[in-house]
Amino acid sequence: MKKKLDYCNRKLYHNFFLILMVLALCVSCTSGAQTIDDPRFISHVVDLKTQTLKLYWKDSTNTNYGSIEKLKKHLKTNSKTLRFAMNGGMYLKDSSPQGLYIEKGIVKTAIDTTKETYGNFYLQPNGIFCITKDNKGVVVETSAFKSTSNIRYATQSGPMLVINGALHSKFVKGSNNLHIRNGVGILPNGNLLFAMSKDLINLYDFADFFKSVGCKNALYLDGFVSRTYLPEKNWEQLDGNFGVIIAEIKE
Repeated sequence: MKKKLDYCNRKLYHNFFLILMVLALCVSCTSGAQTIDDPRFISHVVDLKTQTLKLYWKDSTNTNYGSIEKLKKHLKTNSKTLRFAMNGGMYLKDSSPQGLYIEKGIVKTAIDTTKETYGNFYLQPNGIFCITKDNKGVVVETSAFKSTSNIRYATQSGPMLVINGALHSKFVKGSNNLHIRNGVGILPNGNLLFAMSKDLINLYDFADFFKSVGCKNALYLDGFVSRTYLPEKNWEQLDGNFGVIIAEIKE
């Protein structure tokens, strides 16, 4: 009888432990503290309900920030701390954003709906990453984008990496088209996942990473020029000469 009770107690304890583990996982998946651990990437999760994310291009003198270092110094002089930064899309020779760019609700550059042109930006479908005024992150195909007064920030790039849960159909598994790459995806709980490869990677494997963590939609931001600043993970790339910079700040 005692052996039977001991067995039951062990069984109850085991089940209780499993329940605690499941609850812990659920909490981590729904909180802003969620982490994505894959040694191939430097990644950062942003919960727009509790974290402040903005897009930057030019300062008050109409000068392009260009580098993460310059943006960091600018924020510091305004008593703000840069917590995370990443280049936020492709740009033209004059460092202006390629395609749509919206900052603080104002359209700075127009949407580009060109399709029959060479380059990653035009590998259809391409897409738009935007942040609404009610703090929601969205990644959407360019063809499905609708401009509204509710959009606070937006940047266009391409190609889409993940589209409604599926990898972009033009990507080839095992492709030798390798570059450092960065992008953004929307996690199942609505949080944003930013990621940059630490080493050269093809578009198929990069997109598959976003899909593997549950992103239904994800957008490619740029390639070999990509840089990320994330001091909490001892990753501080402050150089670069970009158009748009995506930044999480502490005010």
